[in-house]
Amino acid sequence: MDTTSFALRHIGPNSHEQKVMLNTIGVTSIEQLVSETIPSGIRLDKDLELDPAMSEQEYLSHIYKLSQLNKVYKSYIGLGYHPANLPAVIQRNILENPGWYTAYTPYQAEIAQGRLEALLNFQTMVIDLTGMEIANASLLDESTAAAEAMGLLFAVRERAQKKAGVNKFFVSDLVLPQTIALLETRAVPIGIELVIGNEAEFNLSDEFFGALLQYPGKNGQITDIKAFIEKAKTSNIKVAVAADILSLVKLEAPGKFGADVVVGTTQRFGIPMGYGGPHAAYFATKEAYKRDVPGRIIGVTKDTNGNRALRMALQTREQHIKRDKATSNICTAQVLLAVMAGMYAVYHGPKGLTFIADKVKNSTSTLAKALEQLGLDQINSHYFDTLQIKADPLKVMYEAEKQEVNFYYPDNNTVTISINETTTIADLNEIISIFEKVTGKRTDKITSITEEDTLPNNLKRKSDFLSYEVFNSFHSETELMRYIKKLERKDLALNHSMISLGSCTMKLNAASEMLPLSWGSWGNMHPFTPINQATGYHLMLNSLENQLTEITGFAATSLQPNSGAQGEFAGLMVIKAYHESRGDHHRNICLIPSSAHGTNPASAVMAGMKVVVTKASEDGNIDVNDLREKAELHKDNLSALMITYPSTHGVFESAIKDITQIIHDNGGQVYMDGANMNAQVGLTHPGNIGADVCHLNLHKTFAIPHGGGGPGVGPICVAEQLVPFLPGNPIIKTGGHQAISAISAAPFGSSLACIISYGYIKMLGTKGLKEATEIAILNANYIKERLEGYYDTLYTGENGRAAHEMIIDCREFKSRGIEVTDIAKRLMDYGFHAPTVSFPVAGTMMIEPTESESKAEMDRFCDAMISIRKEIDKTSKEEPNNVLKNAPHTLEMLTADEWLLPYTREIAAFPLDYVKDNKFWPTVRRVDEAFGDRNLVCSCAPIEAYIEA
Repeated sequence: MDTTSFALRHIGPNSHEQKVMLNTIGVTSIEQLVSETIPSGIRLDKDLELDPAMSEQEYLSHIYKLSQLNKVYKSYIGLGYHPANLPAVIQRNILENPGWYTAYTPYQAEIAQGRLEALLNFQTMVIDLTGMEIANASLLDESTAAAEAMGLLFAVRERAQKKAGVNKFFVSDLVLPQTIALLETRAVPIGIELVIGNEAEFNLSDEFFGALLQYPGKNGQITDIKAFIEKAKTSNIKVAVAADILSLVKLEAPGKFGADVVVGTTQRFGIPMGYGGPHAAYFATKEAYKRDVPGRIIGVTKDTNGNRALRMALQTREQHIKRDKATSNICTAQVLLAVMAGMYAVYHGPKGLTFIADKVKNSTSTLAKALEQLGLDQINSHYFDTLQIKADPLKVMYEAEKQEVNFYYPDNNTVTISINETTTIADLNEIISIFEKVTGKRTDKITSITEEDTLPNNLKRKSDFLSYEVFNSFHSETELMRYIKKLERKDLALNHSMISLGSCTMKLNAASEMLPLSWGSWGNMHPFTPINQATGYHLMLNSLENQLTEITGFAATSLQPNSGAQGEFAGLMVIKAYHESRGDHHRNICLIPSSAHGTNPASAVMAGMKVVVTKASEDGNIDVNDLREKAELHKDNLSALMITYPSTHGVFESAIKDITQIIHDNGGQVYMDGANMNAQVGLTHPGNIGADVCHLNLHKTFAIPHGGGGPGVGPICVAEQLVPFLPGNPIIKTGGHQAISAISAAPFGSSLACIISYGYIKMLGTKGLKEATEIAILNANYIKERLEGYYDTLYTGENGRAAHEMIIDCREFKSRGIEVTDIAKRLMDYGFHAPTVSFPVAGTMMIEPTESESKAEMDRFCDAMISIRKEIDKTSKEEPNNVLKNAPHTLEMLTADEWLLPYTREIAAFPLDYVKDNKFWPTVRRVDEAFGDRNLVCSCAPIEAYIEA
């Protein structure tokens, strides 16, 4: 056993177990299985050209040396990113804890109550600080959230405004530059006209449906948003406010002034800057707009026993159901980061946050006074944490960089300085010393922080916030550690058992991949740091881009999209730009198979395309004749085809090259969804099948953890003709020479998380990546064979093989009164998270074991599924009081004095012997979905106030 081999640690079945599994499947070798699974015409004829695999020890030494090439200067750049103190208790117990970072999106609420409570805390924090009525469970970044706010306000226009075609959206020129760039990206495809200007001089008219303000502005100036909102309301213009969350501790909540949407980032609530992300954005609005809110909302409901329970509310808004009518294509939140930011508020409470905000505000005013004593003009009349100094930027930069300090230089005669939570008196004196050298003058050293009134009287916060018990109970490390552990115990994550979610690829998130995320040399980098200070980051990011380009068989990669949904949108926008560069502005038809992931049509609509759905054949594949007919019908306007490969049904379609050729023959480009890339790496690739662009889910194939529903990263890889259009950034040069405008706020998206995928590829190397793919296919086909005779596999390839996942059909059990949901809930009693339920086909389960699961774990899962099948055989429609319908069974049920159910407690709780050894207890019974939607509560209010009589 080669103990230096990372592949040995990452891949579940050992060589002996692989032979047993191959025998079960009925093949003699991995190569035979692969050849029966993947069409020969698309197989790679040579290995990928990647560096040899590193051991874990070699990789950690390598990534440490890279990190030392980063020059971590003191950052006072601001622009929405600030150094912050991550409490060690949160770092150790959440960020570095697989119980939190390996969990999945809480679709199965009964085994996700801890995460759901943490997210409810986050929503409550946002609602209190913004003064709004509802909030979601986070978005991708502040700029994305602002773009989503614009989209919401456009969607909720008054009937008369829609009829009149009102489409202008005002954006204050004090809004962050990266946000303006992203608004430009989003506005044009859906027919919104942006008007950017001075908010004080803006003439309101009925041509506008909405406006966006920054509070405080990008330069630190606090403008009178109250007066602006009041004026806008008289013209029926709805207003969104992008607000700094720490400043809201001292500034009155925008909701109190009548704002319609409030957005921002929670990065400065203890989250490392990480050269741009990941960070949790927030989005808050009025309850009247609840069905138009993008992303996920955590709601309060009750379970079968009437006890308080939490769940994801209003899921009918999600893309999986509404598809091209969805409110947004966003299906990834930043749950792990939202949990951390919410816990930061729990740990500090209202008094602690007030102390931090006062320290920032007073440090800023103390610095301002000292700089004015040097004869410098500070031009912000009202400010919280940012000063505008009139000075020569070149002289200041020269002295600042000598002292390893970064300011922001917006023009040729201005320097802005943003103070943060980590700033000390010594730091303030260092800043002063820089300006002393620039001015040639001296001033007294700062010895203490003094309070000065720098906030406008009419905007000072008067309303209370965070008065709930949870924000006033856990201020010692002992108490917070126990609270975090209490919540963790309510959640089932990968550190307990396999999560076999089809399309979601819940594989090992190796500790050696995760460790560097805690290092300050990676975490403390501002995304707008001068590039020559981020050498380590750029070597890593460029190498990752090259790795992904090689793996996909394309010409270039952009890491900017910070979720799979963003990657889809980015890919389509690049295709759109390509067509327009050739004068084909009319090409707007996007063909999408009926089996596609719901984000596909939602993304196409956001990109300004018209969706035309193509049929699936009886065997679940794309109906090639129907595709050809529609491609030819729309050949003059065809823009793109969106496909998933292998298909969403878990099959390598043999006609794939014919399909891509049909699109090219009719003037279109082929976008490939990378959700199932785990079945391709090293064996085939998108370039080989004829695709032109794909997005990759780094949180699936490339081992970034799902984090309970985010972070995700969704880079796009493109063929040669699309390279010029890769996305840019208004501050740091990225993308092609004809770059589309920004897709995400940061130049390279969630750079910190990219280290994980970089390590995954480095430690597996060419051979390990290929083996991982082969074992993913082996594991799926092994489960398929083990379940044969108990469950029907809905779709297979021409040789009867599945790809890396397969769909089992549970619809026949309806005759016994059993739904697929009942099987999902019963699996909880066996200690497993359910596979993907009712996607892409209602009444089915899609199972994907990944390559990381051992034969023993897969056997436990199969034993559970077979046992459940036998339980189903004992049920009938006429007697619904059975072990499946009552699942899951809680500890409270099992220990109650009374037991009136027609089966034993042992069958309920310990249906197989292995369960006794490692029992996971769901903490609530089955949640009442409908009640939660009828009585939407998304903050910490007690359930008693909402339960119907």
